[in-house]
Amino acid sequence: MSPRRTETGGRIDRLRTIRFTFDGAPYTGHAGDTLASALLANGVTLFGRSFKYHRPRGLLAAGVEEPNALVTVLRGAVREPNIPATMVEIYDGLVAVSQNRTPSLAWDVSAINQLGGKILSAGFYYKTFMGPVIGPLKGTRFWMFCEHFIRRAAGLGKAGTAPDPARYERMNAFCDVLVVGSGPAGLMAAKAAADQGARVILADLEANFGGSANWSGETIDDMPAADWAQRTVGQLEGNDNVRLLPRTTVWGYYDGNTLAALERVTDHKEGAAKGEPRQRYWAIRAGTVVLATGSFERPLVFPGNDRPGVMLAHAAERYAVEYGVLPGQRIALLTNNDSAYRSALALKKAGAAIVAIVDVRSDVSNDMRRLASEAEAELLDGHAVVATEGGKGLTGLKVQRFDAMSGALSGDERSIHADSLLMSGGWSPTIHLASQAGAKAEWNPARQAFLPPKSTQRGPNQQWIGAGAFTGSFSTAEAIAEGRAAGLQAAGGAASSAPLPVVEPTPGDPDPAPVFEIKAKGKSFVDFQHDVTAEDVRLAHREGFVSVEHLKRYTTLGMATDQGKNSNVPGLAIMAEALGKPIPEVGTTRFRPPYTAVSIGSLAAERFGDLKPERLTPMHDWHVANGARMYSAGLWYRPMIYGLAGETVEQAYVREAKATRESAGIVDVSTLGKIAVQGPDAAEFLDRVYTNMFSTLAVGKARYGLMLREDGLAFDDGTTWRLGEQKFLMTTTTANAGKVMQHLEYFLDVIWPELKVTVSSVTDEWAGAAIGGPNARAILASCVSGTAVDNASLPFMGIVHGRIAGIPVMICRLSFSGEMAFEVYSGAGYGTRVWEALIEAGKPFGLVTYGLEALGTMRIEKGHVTGAEIDGRTTARDLHLDWMLSKKKPFIGSAMMDREGLIAPDRLELVGLIALDNRPLNGGGHIVEKLDEANPHDSLGHITACCYSPALGKYIALALVKGGKGRHGTRAFVSDPLRNRFGPIEIVSNHFYDPDGSRMHG
Repeated sequence: MSPRRTETGGRIDRLRTIRFTFDGAPYTGHAGDTLASALLANGVTLFGRSFKYHRPRGLLAAGVEEPNALVTVLRGAVREPNIPATMVEIYDGLVAVSQNRTPSLAWDVSAINQLGGKILSAGFYYKTFMGPVIGPLKGTRFWMFCEHFIRRAAGLGKAGTAPDPARYERMNAFCDVLVVGSGPAGLMAAKAAADQGARVILADLEANFGGSANWSGETIDDMPAADWAQRTVGQLEGNDNVRLLPRTTVWGYYDGNTLAALERVTDHKEGAAKGEPRQRYWAIRAGTVVLATGSFERPLVFPGNDRPGVMLAHAAERYAVEYGVLPGQRIALLTNNDSAYRSALALKKAGAAIVAIVDVRSDVSNDMRRLASEAEAELLDGHAVVATEGGKGLTGLKVQRFDAMSGALSGDERSIHADSLLMSGGWSPTIHLASQAGAKAEWNPARQAFLPPKSTQRGPNQQWIGAGAFTGSFSTAEAIAEGRAAGLQAAGGAASSAPLPVVEPTPGDPDPAPVFEIKAKGKSFVDFQHDVTAEDVRLAHREGFVSVEHLKRYTTLGMATDQGKNSNVPGLAIMAEALGKPIPEVGTTRFRPPYTAVSIGSLAAERFGDLKPERLTPMHDWHVANGARMYSAGLWYRPMIYGLAGETVEQAYVREAKATRESAGIVDVSTLGKIAVQGPDAAEFLDRVYTNMFSTLAVGKARYGLMLREDGLAFDDGTTWRLGEQKFLMTTTTANAGKVMQHLEYFLDVIWPELKVTVSSVTDEWAGAAIGGPNARAILASCVSGTAVDNASLPFMGIVHGRIAGIPVMICRLSFSGEMAFEVYSGAGYGTRVWEALIEAGKPFGLVTYGLEALGTMRIEKGHVTGAEIDGRTTARDLHLDWMLSKKKPFIGSAMMDREGLIAPDRLELVGLIALDNRPLNGGGHIVEKLDEANPHDSLGHITACCYSPALGKYIALALVKGGKGRHGTRAFVSDPLRNRFGPIEIVSNHFYDPDGSRMHG
């Protein structure tokens, strides 16, 4: 028998022995144990070292709120740090190590920090190292010297560097009712909603459903509460409309009733079965959410309250009842409320000796006195603990008479021998998810806690309902009643008159005395994880940090994995006293996601190893199979060149561009952004979005359009096709597709909600191929049916519908290259078939496939702008697109485009450049009037795009240059010192090729 394991009791399987190691030492536990309960059963009291002072720390809690016992779990070379030992289910072969200690947990040299005293008080890193002036260490230089050592000491556990071989999954789920928490309130809510036929998801972060019913020792419907909970779970399991998610933490509450959850699928197993992920990330979209998340017991603040052996009362009760483990043999309790008495009696029944109950109240009820007597405990009412004794474990404590009204201590100190001290400072509802949803917490003076707002005081978009301890209803009978009412309301059912489960009443008042701190000599900790003391909170007040948000950041109170679960209310109470204000006036911090730590692997899920998604066009496999060299263009993978054996990239794109200009070429343009704009006001909307008119565009025609940002700068360009009176297809640049979609949605949702228009991204619905060159029309005519493609039937910017290889296609005659060209769109699933049919038809004409390098070459020769020129700093006039600025209508950006700075004569304008030394030019190279290689200066502008032009037989570039048009025909120099490229250039028009458009228009 382990030193602290009870002979009977608990939900562990005593017939199964589990072997594991902690800090290299072997231990055993039983199936159902957590790492915390198994180590405690083996007599381990020292679990970790504190963040700043490296003080020895033991278990404080039994659940997710544990701040001290953070461990690193090792699976081979993979390390996962900062996991509460209370949430690690043991399995054969588990390897866990403690953190934040050198060389060992028992002997940590950094414990010398405890001698630092006030030097290491709150905000020490802001002040201590900003001087003094000692020799060369002047001002901030001393900080620079110390920073290295501080950063090495920061943090608790160390992240690993080995690749994680585990699988992760991502799931989307939809339900009518999501119930978070499976205590009595959550179980009743789930059952009531399920009985109404609603689709229900019940999620709980623990391995077993039931919440407090598993350890309360109460009786429900004449059976132990734990048995009642398991019976209810069994009833839910039999419903097809219920999904049960144990070991699942709902950690984020977002807009539209979307909640994020993390399911620990195999963390409790020695190894995953075939196909099992380690963890599963859930995105749950719920009609209504029932928050039955319970509450946390609060610690009390007094000297030595962090010593190993000092624990929360309900945590000790859980260890005894759920795991059959005693926190000690001689137990004392310190409380300001009645709930600790029930814990004392449960521990007594489990076999512990309760030596004393120290109650700060002097008016303890007769019922509580009776419970103290049943626990055979000495009741010291009107007393408080003023000190604890011991090194790496508790050996005793000191008590003194205490006045709860004034906080004054009096009389002599008395020593009590105990190896465990349990404290109960009242209960704080777990309102984190409600806070994330935007709820403003309200202070309840009776409960001495922040509660969620009542339904009548919540915003219209807060579609959640609270139940049980979450709302401050701490009795099981209230929780069951509220849970059923919440489930019925969430499912749209009427109130039920059916009898509720009968709960055997238990004595006790849930309201605590308003006592948070016992002021005595010694360090009194508020935040155990970050070594924030009561004096740190008062220091923050003295130094002017009166806002709770500033207090949090200056002292680190309630940050990191703790997120204020234990420390929030005591810290606010101490700050309120320092300010001389009531707690509600001081307020509380707003909780943010995640509620608990979330692994990056679960967020990445199936995209493990990728920093961004890979988007592939429908013809991607064809490109790869036919020798294309692929590279990423934003998120898309596109052919760069289709190189022949021995060709360089330049040789390949020159060949492809030359062949296109001489005969014909084809390029995959599926990546262009495509947005369907439809509705009675679609034409009006486009008039407002584009600088030029679209309401006058005829059905069956396309028009080139330019968009500006609200500040008057160029945003995006593309063509929009009118497919019907109220139906348009907008195309955008590949890179800006998402931004343009956001742009359109913003103006429809926020600025012009009265417009009857819908916009939908259809980029992935269409496969696109652009075929251009002198023979493009002949190739198209040879393979298309159902339509003619002659000049009369398909003029420039005209649209026709036909079939290629039996596949319906939509064809628009437009050009990006300066040649006669056509864009052919088909359904994405048929893209490769249409592509191959076009290539087969083009074989007699010498049709070539070309990639982005040739595409860029031909667009530079034509002088067409892209994102390199529309870079967020240029205007329509800078790009010589002012002919597109309508004078007949306002449009986005029209009010700002004529600002003085945007029409200044010295602005950078688009020009063409020709290298006079016949050497390649580089993007980003600067243009100067006088060459000074040793001291480059006086830039006139910069190169935006460059290439070798097969049409001109020269190296050319587009550039943005001051006074661009006025410099046509003049000479200057390129100055590129980073690449040691200097040389003469001629500034010319950006239209190098076919400036009159005769080839394009045919």
